[in-house]
Amino acid sequence: MIRSELIQKLTDENPELTVPEVERIVDLFFKEIVDRLATGGRVELRGFGAFTTRSRDARTGRNPRTGEQVPVSAKRVPYFKPGKEMRERLNGAGESVTDA
Repeated sequence: MIRSELIQKLTDENPELTVPEVERIVDLFFKEIVDRLATGGRVELRGFGAFTTRSRDARTGRNPRTGEQVPVSAKRVPYFKPGKEMRERLNGAGESVTDA
């Protein structure tokens, strides 16, 4: 699902809201998640999962075209851990996943 599909679904399910109102709500929701993560915080949505950040150390990478070594600076990257309810729903509570 892409952002526009989410906005359309929310608009369809809440006819009392206009499309611009729903867009503002969705934008605010994502902005608050990003702002919290940017300050080193954690965002937990019960039944869905938790967003955090993880630190990556500086390292030496390679340019795939030339093979030249290039420095890659340390950085923080977003990390998502799905909640128990999501994992159970995706995997069919109690069913084992087998190769087809």
